[in-house]
Amino acid sequence: MKETASNLKGMYMELGGWSVPANIVSGITTKYNGVSKAPFDSLNMGLHVGDEPEDVVHNRQLLAEAIQFPLDTWVLGEQVHGTEIAVATKREAGRGSRELTDSLPSVDGLITNEKGMLLAAFFADCVPLYFFDSTSDWIGMAHAGWRGTVADMAGKMVEALCTNGADRESIQAMIGPCISKNRYEVDDFIVQQIPEEFRAKVLLPSGSDRYYLDLQMLNRLYLLQAGIQDDNILTAAYCTYDSPEFYSHREDQGKTGRMIGFIGMKEEQA
Repeated sequence: MKETASNLKGMYMELGGWSVPANIVSGITTKYNGVSKAPFDSLNMGLHVGDEPEDVVHNRQLLAEAIQFPLDTWVLGEQVHGTEIAVATKREAGRGSRELTDSLPSVDGLITNEKGMLLAAFFADCVPLYFFDSTSDWIGMAHAGWRGTVADMAGKMVEALCTNGADRESIQAMIGPCISKNRYEVDDFIVQQIPEEFRAKVLLPSGSDRYYLDLQMLNRLYLLQAGIQDDNILTAAYCTYDSPEFYSHREDQGKTGRMIGFIGMKEEQA
């Protein structure tokens, strides 16, 4: 497995290790340098968790200024733990950036080849999936919890990108920070939804009908199955449960904030 250490910059972590041009901005936020109060302190990005909406929008504005992508360029999906993927165009710019109800309905994955737009999704243990194709300039951002993972969100993102003109041979995929195998215990109900040929590589028995599940490895296997080159798949070496920089739904027993994962292409400089 090819792991990459990324660069923590206080408010957000830049994704390191993959070959992207200077106009590609990608990362995931931390818990730091925002205005939200406990238990969402302090850089909560989720409008759906019970935080004060004005604090969340303020936090998003802080990130927008830091990465130089105004909120009106952001696109966010509703996130229902499914595999619906939307092609984001300038018509969708700003959707979900200030109002929860304005998010793209039922969408967990976003792709675009338009510059000046930021694709974003929320996380607090689930898997962020980032995509970039140097041949076609298509980018993608997906949210994959266990449901999305076993439903092959990773592979469906690859197919959506290729259907719209990306080159499978040159697509790079980054599996972002999520809950690690040692912290993610699941029951047999989830195990039965994992393809049998993958189970030995992603499961470790922990007790009677209980297993530790490696979500990052499982997404990697789906990406390989979809035809992504092994050297083009990178994995971030952070656990959201163990790393104090991140929100963790499981570690915080459900009452917590959300990070935002993002990728965008800046307009070419004149």
